[in-house]
Amino acid sequence: MNFDYLEAANQRIENKPLLVNVVSRRVKQLNQGMRPMIKPDHPHQENLDIALKEVAEGLLTGEIVETTPEMEADDAAEKLLSL
Repeated sequence: MNFDYLEAANQRIENKPLLVNVVSRRVKQLNQGMRPMIKPDHPHQENLDIALKEVAEGLLTGEIVETTPEMEADDAAEKLLSL
């Protein structure tokens, strides 16, 4: 793991659990064959470093959305209507 990318990514997403989740999801996508949004430093660069670099360059972000019980009821109603 490139610690420079990690530190730069942590500057963009300061919430460590959120950063872990964003990077983990992106690594899974890269492992499944999705193309990187950045040019890798070298042909055999690890997907973890690619994901961290994407976050560090601001191409990949995450957010925490707080829900209330009313919002959850509205979402459930929407799902029922969309069936």
